Amino acid sequence: MRRDDDEPRNPGGDGADNDQGVAVKSRSKTKKPSMYRVLMLNDDYTPMEFVIHVLENFFNKSHDEATQVMLHVHQKGVGVCGVYTYEIAETKVNQTMDLAQQNQHPLQCTIEKD
Repeated sequence: MRRDDDEPRNPGGDGADNDQGVAVKSRSKTKKPSMYRVLMLNDDYTPMEFVIHVLENFFNKSHDEATQVMLHVHQKGVGVCGVYTYEIAETKVNQTMDLAQQNQHPLQCTIEKD
């Protein structure tokens, strides 16, 4: 409660107490990292079951989601496995390509900026 002889501390009304000299350091906003799509390319040799396995294990897709992506890749020639920061997208592409090579499949993945 304010007495009549009390003056308001901050006539600007912004709720800040200007009686103290508080140094305010402006902080620049952190830029969000660029995002990249991981794309899987169709081929006529890699088994559909292998593609589903890759999508489930490296891209955390459910069996139904993996099947949908696999069918899209099969029918359209290319499909999006997921969208990630560059380092994560690159890692997922490398994991996919390494496993495909180990299993002698020509499966190809690539990344593009989202």
